[in-house]
Amino acid sequence: MPLKRRELLLGLLGASVPVILSSCVSEKTGSSSNPSSTTTTGTLPEKIRIGYQVIPNPELLAKALGLADKAFPDAKVEYISFDSGRDVNTAIAAKGIDFGALGTVPASVGIASGLPYQVYFILDVIGAAEALIVKKDIKSIADLKGKKVATPFGSTAHFSLESLLALENIPEKDVKILDLQPPDIVAAWQRGDIDASYVWQPNLSKLQKDGGTVLISSADLAKKGIITADLGVVRTEFAGQYPDVVKRYIAVLDEAVKTYRSDPENAIKALAKELNITPEETAAAVKELIWLDSSEQRSPKYLGTPDNPGDFARILKESADFAVNQKKITSAPDLATFQKSLLTKAL
Repeated sequence: MPLKRRELLLGLLGASVPVILSSCVSEKTGSSSNPSSTTTTGTLPEKIRIGYQVIPNPELLAKALGLADKAFPDAKVEYISFDSGRDVNTAIAAKGIDFGALGTVPASVGIASGLPYQVYFILDVIGAAEALIVKKDIKSIADLKGKKVATPFGSTAHFSLESLLALENIPEKDVKILDLQPPDIVAAWQRGDIDASYVWQPNLSKLQKDGGTVLISSADLAKKGIITADLGVVRTEFAGQYPDVVKRYIAVLDEAVKTYRSDPENAIKALAKELNITPEETAAAVKELIWLDSSEQRSPKYLGTPDNPGDFARILKESADFAVNQKKITSAPDLATFQKSLLTKAL
């Protein structure tokens, strides 16, 4: 059920976070998100508030199939949609949601800024689902000089764009980078207000339909050591109070991964309705992401274990250093801080 913009914004008033975390909620779901409305009965809250993004990953499939509702029959599961990770950070700061989905960059900024959450799941490793798409007159990265390029500031897409410019030795001042949310990017593209965009699916495919050409993707950048992902975070207070809920929700996400692997046709049909694109387009978009179950995420390459934190802590640290260079935050904590932010005991 969609949560009205006004209702959630009222719950966010008074949040004190850096500028990069400020935003508006896109639209969606249910009733009031006032944290006082979440009371407990035994070890299960009356309401579980999940902040998600419309990205073709296991969490969106779990929503489409109603898996969380089945896993928590005695609680009200409320899904709240966000356009980007900085919106999620704002909601977490205001205790407006319990679980959130955001990219590695906004997650690293949240951790560096002291937001009270931990990473409990890698929702997807970003590949070709996020890319630089350009108008026909742009043939190379060098052609971006003097052009208007839109991307959501503080996102993984922004991180990838800035990293790409640095790799190509193109000064940021030579490109006019505009801060737009994905739906606004599509509108600006159609009006002819922008020349290029670094953005993710399903909006990426909408720009491709409108004549855009993908110049380079995050899969290409990953080969150069620039890795990004979408992460699931949970408020530390909520995880401490309801550890079993966190574990059960991870099981929900594992079930979504298993469903996609065992029955991709029906999984794609369910995702297509959430994405509002065709099943064929959805199938292509899902293939551009890497889905991992919790056992795979315990690998040293990813989240690791409580005794041996995985390499994703380093990726978060590097993302935070990027935010410092962009003057979005004043400083980044040490690697140990990011290692402690991985809630690997829940996997």
